[in-house]
Amino acid sequence: MEKKFKIVILERNSVGSDVSVSMFEKLGDVTVYETTAPDEIAGRVKDADIVLINKSPINESTIGAAPNIKLVGEFATGYDNVDINYCKSRGIAVTNVRGYSTSAVVQHTFALALYVTEHLKYYDEYVKSGEYEKSGFFTHYGQTFTELSGKTWGIIGMGNIGRGVAKVAESFGCNVIWSSASGTVRDEGYTYAELGELLSTADIISLHCPLNEKTKYLINKDTLSKMKKTAVLINVARGPVVNNSDLYEALENNVIAGAGLDVLDGEPITPDNPLKKFKDSNRLIITPHMAWASTEARTRCVEEAYKNTESFINGQDRCRVI
Repeated sequence: MEKKFKIVILERNSVGSDVSVSMFEKLGDVTVYETTAPDEIAGRVKDADIVLINKSPINESTIGAAPNIKLVGEFATGYDNVDINYCKSRGIAVTNVRGYSTSAVVQHTFALALYVTEHLKYYDEYVKSGEYEKSGFFTHYGQTFTELSGKTWGIIGMGNIGRGVAKVAESFGCNVIWSSASGTVRDEGYTYAELGELLSTADIISLHCPLNEKTKYLINKDTLSKMKKTAVLINVARGPVVNNSDLYEALENNVIAGAGLDVLDGEPITPDNPLKKFKDSNRLIITPHMAWASTEARTRCVEEAYKNTESFINGQDRCRVI
């Protein structure tokens, strides 16, 4: 294919240096930036035909002076960083990548849940501290834990990831219930519960919903107070679905038993995030928004973004948002 498109990759680091992006060179002249600050975008895309991004804000202030842009391609599923109305007004196509990280996020959901529910930090430290070898006894269960089997697993957001979590939870012997923040009820093969009922009955609650006006701070002081004191909250959705200040207070006051978070309200974690003050890692684990980022998932992400770009160049619609 003749190299005629000027392609700019603004956030090469977002997919990891171990995953190649050289395939895009088949489609045009490629300029790659490891990272790009918002105030650097305009200068870097001014001559671009195609811009590939992950979190970079795309709006009139960042691409208004770039007259040739025809496609904005996400290395991601979410596109809340793109001003869709502005792109539509200019006839700029926007594509995203779908389903590439489902298996990874489902897996991490259970990694977080099991870490908290089985107090794995405590037991690992018990052995490594030398206390186990001094104990003179073959076992130790200083912090009691329970089985997932027989517990109720509540899912908020039954998309592809929610369905994957439901399937695995069921294999653990959980009773799966689900709710929709939008109020959309479908036959998913699992019991639907209104949000209040799910909050009050579930032993583990995992969040897999999109961030929008209905879900921002969905988990707050009021909704946390409706949960069981033994409940564990897992957030692998978007950070602002959970009010971090309210969650901190709930953990401090033993309103719920624990939480596992892969996303936060403000990323990277902000200096004023109160969850930084909660030091009991037996009850709270925070990972740095990496649930999606298995090697396989990042490879699929790049491959799918490439296919989207190739299809656009060939005049086809693939994973078009607009």
